[in-house]
Amino acid sequence: MKNITFDAFLDHVRGYVTDQDDLANIKEAYDFALRHHEGQNRRSGDEYITHPLNVADILAEYKTDPTTLMAGLLHDCIEDTEASYEDIKTQFGEEVALLTEGVTKLGQYKFKGIENAEEEKQLMQAKNYQKMLLAMAKDIRVIIVKLADRLHNMRTLSNLPEDKQTRIARETLDIYAPLAHRLGMYILKAELEDTGFKFINPEEYRRIAKMIRDTKQNREEDLTSMKGKLENLLKEHDFEYNVKGRIKNIYSVYKKMESRGKDFDDIYDLLALRIIVKSVEACYSAIGVIHSRYTPIPNRFKDYIAMPKPNLYQSLHTSVISQGKIYEIQIRTKEMDQIAEYGIAAHWAYKEKGSRVPMTEMVSKKLKWYGELIKFTEESESEEEVLSLLRDDIFHSNVYVFTPDGDIIDLPKGSTPLDFAFRIHTEIGIKTVGAIVNSKIVPLEYELETGDVVQIKTSKNSFGPNDNWLKIVKTSGAKSKIKNYLNKQRRDVLIDMGKEEFQREFEARKSDVSVNDKMMEELFSHKGIKSLEDLYYEIGKNTLSARGAVNVILKEEADFSDEDLIDSINRPRKDQIASDSNILVDGLDNPSIKISNCCTPIPGDPIKGYISKGTGIAIHRSECKNLQNLDPSRFIDVKWANNTEDLHNVNLKLIVMNRDNILAEIINTTTTHGAKVNQVAASTNKRGEGVIKIKVGIKNRRELETIIINLQKINGVLNIERLMK
Repeated sequence: MKNITFDAFLDHVRGYVTDQDDLANIKEAYDFALRHHEGQNRRSGDEYITHPLNVADILAEYKTDPTTLMAGLLHDCIEDTEASYEDIKTQFGEEVALLTEGVTKLGQYKFKGIENAEEEKQLMQAKNYQKMLLAMAKDIRVIIVKLADRLHNMRTLSNLPEDKQTRIARETLDIYAPLAHRLGMYILKAELEDTGFKFINPEEYRRIAKMIRDTKQNREEDLTSMKGKLENLLKEHDFEYNVKGRIKNIYSVYKKMESRGKDFDDIYDLLALRIIVKSVEACYSAIGVIHSRYTPIPNRFKDYIAMPKPNLYQSLHTSVISQGKIYEIQIRTKEMDQIAEYGIAAHWAYKEKGSRVPMTEMVSKKLKWYGELIKFTEESESEEEVLSLLRDDIFHSNVYVFTPDGDIIDLPKGSTPLDFAFRIHTEIGIKTVGAIVNSKIVPLEYELETGDVVQIKTSKNSFGPNDNWLKIVKTSGAKSKIKNYLNKQRRDVLIDMGKEEFQREFEARKSDVSVNDKMMEELFSHKGIKSLEDLYYEIGKNTLSARGAVNVILKEEADFSDEDLIDSINRPRKDQIASDSNILVDGLDNPSIKISNCCTPIPGDPIKGYISKGTGIAIHRSECKNLQNLDPSRFIDVKWANNTEDLHNVNLKLIVMNRDNILAEIINTTTTHGAKVNQVAASTNKRGEGVIKIKVGIKNRRELETIIINLQKINGVLNIERLMK
């Protein structure tokens, strides 16, 4: 690869930058980089300055502003030379220094990859997502410089050892190419993909490249013939036009063959033409003229002008048949063509005259997903959640739906109305009670499709999210918001439970001691408790007993300690006697057992024991959500002793059609199969469906499963859920 000279680069820049002060600053940045990189060489043997100079030239192709060009020239100075942030700030200003520092931080993590390679790879990817996210939130230009840096490194990748080639190529395909796509930078994205693919799968790369090369002459003949026909057609109808062929990059051909299970000859858009016309109106007129002459292939017409892609791409797509061959035709304006190739850069390309809107502010207005990313970053307290949003929701969005007002929302494939609701606003998601798609009521589990018009029905009296919603939603953003809501709700419930237990125990002692937050912190800070509310929460979730807490407060000797329990468990015993609750614990006779109210386990349920402070062993269902909040070191294996004739209460929730006698049939079916109906409550939800909550006494899980199977056979029973409590 031939390296560019500074004079050639400067000629490139002068094509759109004419201010002499700006040009002088760019020259000064080059001299600074040249001086500080003096004596350094790349793996290829080239002087190191060739790299930042080529990076800056790539940026010049996108007509980036002088500040970004200077950052491109200086981007390796802080990391690889003695130059500091302060040096760059003093000589070139804070804006250039911040961009340079941002690119430096983005590239500081190095892949070790010798031992635990898979774990290291995942760590590398997570860290790169995280750094990229933070850089994007501060200034999108940091990412633009990094993409240019990565592109030049990919162009010279053959100079590195094979293991590094593979690692960098994989990272490029997984992170940088999708990011370039989301920014709409097609030309850069295509080169990143093809170069990365060449190093990841060289045999497949060569095979597809050969097929493209072998059919090149025939395709060019076909395209030349079709191009002439289209030009004559457009000329007949007085269009101002430009028709050109479109090159499909190798990796995109591979992905289409792989994802659609197609042969090379079945990829339609290998024969592709692009028509550039003067206006939006002309785009629609041209598509009409073409369809009047050539037969369009059904379901191949796409209108990305009325419904732009999230990366701002706009164009009309159609596929037509001419002389037995299929041609994909794209129709767009000149501005749309610039955006299709250069993406967001076509919008923020440097202009000497005009307003200087802050870059991040401007991009967040243009790219909705970028604005949502910044907002989510500010609201979320979890880095992992933000990384999931970037990786799952943003990189892989491919369903585009409408709000009733016509705004476009992009979501990952498989998303539901709940994902849509939470993307609009957290409060709308929380208050969702139903959804209308294309004027029809649909269940919340409905899988959205591109083009759907979605309306969310909300209510102030909504019960809010439940655990089942986590199974319905697809997007990381929605899952995060639902979890946050449920955790807060559960914390409030556990605090109330803990407060009730504590006050009952405390009042039984008839003490006149006054308790307050300060006392709690002094007595229980070693357990992370800093207030009465914290104490109630720990009691509510069974990590601390009310009796034990009151003993500490009143400085009384505890009647039972978990340390004694742990010691007794470790002592071997020949025989085991089950507890009164029919639970066996290895090493203990008739252990002190408490069946947890939060999940109400019954014989046959997979269970887990937890050593609670002062109360013995709390038994939870293995799927109980509260287990994730407990100390893993205090878990203990437990099992059911045997089935007894005792009845255990189980709460079921049924969603049913509102029809006569359905409640009677449910009760009759339940009692017929041996269960005892202890309590029934019926209501109607906002969708007009019946909601029946029934408490039944049963012997074991097998009996419960039999009852549920038979309830499902009742006409009109839509859903059955076993409640945790």
